[in-house]
Amino acid sequence: MLSQSDGRRSTRHAGASSPTRNDRRFHHPDFNKREMQGWKALEAEAELSADGWRREQKWALDMGLPGSDSLTDKSIPTFARGELPHFAGINTFLKAPYVENVRDVAKYDAAVVGIPFDSGTTYRPGTRFGPQGIRRISALYTPYNYEMGVDLREQMTLCDAGDVFTIPANLEKSFDQITRGVSHIFSSGALPIMLGGDHSIGFPCVRGIAQCTSKRIGIIHFDRHIDIQEKDLDERMHTTPWYWATEMDNVPATNLVQLGIGGWQVPRPGVKQAFKKNTNVLTINDIEQLGIERTAEIALELAWKDADAVYLSFDIDSVDCGFVPGTGWPEPGGFLPREALKLLGLIAAEGICGLEVVEVSPPYDTSDITALLGCRVAVEAMGSLVAHGKMGAHKAIIDKPVSY
Repeated sequence: MLSQSDGRRSTRHAGASSPTRNDRRFHHPDFNKREMQGWKALEAEAELSADGWRREQKWALDMGLPGSDSLTDKSIPTFARGELPHFAGINTFLKAPYVENVRDVAKYDAAVVGIPFDSGTTYRPGTRFGPQGIRRISALYTPYNYEMGVDLREQMTLCDAGDVFTIPANLEKSFDQITRGVSHIFSSGALPIMLGGDHSIGFPCVRGIAQCTSKRIGIIHFDRHIDIQEKDLDERMHTTPWYWATEMDNVPATNLVQLGIGGWQVPRPGVKQAFKKNTNVLTINDIEQLGIERTAEIALELAWKDADAVYLSFDIDSVDCGFVPGTGWPEPGGFLPREALKLLGLIAAEGICGLEVVEVSPPYDTSDITALLGCRVAVEAMGSLVAHGKMGAHKAIIDKPVSY
C-alpha cells in the first residue's frame, strides 16, 4: 500500500479535489435507450402472440400423457413432445412436425427437406450427413429471434418433410430424385428449404422450381468458389451447378449474382464460363469496400432485374474456415458469420422462391459449429421473410405445378 508520503500518490492528487459522480466523464456517449434495438426488441416481444406455444403445450400433453403428480408445472408431459426439453425428442428441424405423408406439405408455409448426397464431392466427402447434423443441432434453437421480434411458431407454419431418397454413386439418378422432390414441395405452395448435401444439388434444386413456372428466376449465391464450370472429372459435380442451372430458359446467367468468390480454390475453367456467360461476381474485397447494405442493394438489383423470383444458395464455405471447419473445401478469408447473416437477411427481406444450405460436413466439424451456422442460415432467412411480410410471396409464380 502506498503511504501519504509516497511521491507518486501526492503528485497525483496535488491541487485537485476528488470529482463527484456528476463531474466524472464516461467514455460512452449519452443515448436514449428507447431508440436502441435492444429496447425496441423488448417492446416487440410484447406484441407477439403466444397462441401457438399454448397449442403446442396442449398437444404435448395429449400426445405424451400428463406429467407425474409431483410436478408443479402441469404443462410438462410424461413423454417428451415438441420443443422441450431441447436435449430430448426426435430431431426434426427445429422440432417442427414431421410430415410422414409428404402430400401434407401443402398445409404448411415452408417445408424443410434434407438432401443427403455427396457423390458430387471432389475432395472430402461427408456432406451426406449434413441434414442429420443440422437437424441435431437445431434442437438448441427456439423459434423466437430477439432482434427481429419474430416468433416462427406464432407467425408461420413449418414442417419437416424428411429426406429425398438419393442414390449413392449415381449423380444423374439422384439429380432426378432431387428435382422430383423439390418440384413437389414447390408445387404444393410450401417454400422449399433444402439442407444439403454437396453443392451439386444446386442444379436439380433450381430445376425442380424452374419447371413449375414460366416465370424468370434469378439466383443469389454465397460461396468462395465460382461453381460454374461445365464438367469436373467428366461429371456434373459440386463445381458445376450454375453452368447447368443457367442453361435453362427461365434462369438466365445475367441474373446470377455470386458473393464472396475468391482465394486459391477457384478453378480457371469456371472463371472462363462466368466471363462467357456474363454473370455477376463480387469478391470479399468488393464487399468490404461497398459495405453490407450496398452489397445487398447491388445483389438484389442484379438478381431481380426483369426476374419474377430469386433463389438463394448458401454454401457454408463462403464463411471463413475458422468458423466453419466442417466442410469439404475450407478456405480462409471468407465472410465473418455476422456479415454473412446480415447480408442474407437483407436479401431474404425481398422474398425468395427457395433456399438451399449446402456443404455442411459433420465428419469434419468441431463441436457442431458448422452445422449450427447452417441451421442459423435457414432460420435467419425464414425470420427475415416473416418480418418483412414476404413469406408465401413465391406462390405467385407457380403457374405450372406438377403432380405425381
